[in-house]
Amino acid sequence: MARLIDLLLVLLAAPVWLPVLAVTALLVRLRMGRPILFRQARPGWHGRPFMLVKFRTMREGAGSDAERLTPFGRWLRRTSLDELPELFCVLRGEMALVGPRPLLVSYLPLYTPEQARRHDVRPGITGWAQVHGRNDTTWEERLRRDVWYVEHRSLGLDLRILMRTVWQVLRGSGVSADGHATMPDLGDRGQKS
Repeated sequence: MARLIDLLLVLLAAPVWLPVLAVTALLVRLRMGRPILFRQARPGWHGRPFMLVKFRTMREGAGSDAERLTPFGRWLRRTSLDELPELFCVLRGEMALVGPRPLLVSYLPLYTPEQARRHDVRPGITGWAQVHGRNDTTWEERLRRDVWYVEHRSLGLDLRILMRTVWQVLRGSGVSADGHATMPDLGDRGQKS
């Protein structure tokens, strides 16, 4: 049922998000050049990898995330426009609108058995952890919230998360952890993510 609702919502909203996606792609091309998209394997449902696709926000090449993140890329992340291409992942069934955010494949061996339960559902574009601080929270809090979502998911909770996501994006808060352009590595669990 959740999958059907995701499909209906994404398809019904297509007249809104497709033009925004096209304009954003053009802006990325004009401001940052090619490639327009960032692709990376991420663990999905049951930990099976899929190709996550987002708009590029960093310059290519060596250097830290802080050095490569452009002012335009920072704006894309603050507005969450960089996430728009993930709607195609939802259409393909690799992601859901709501669920734990797909993290890095290299993090899979770092989860406790309890934390690994975050993969019992499809990863989401937004989730319970995202509406409770986005990246401005500790890894332990974030992973605990992911598991809480898995245990309590429902249509009502998903709708609540979607509404809170809109508010969070409009406020532009919690995009990065203090002192980080994005978030620290999962191995730095005591720090904010």
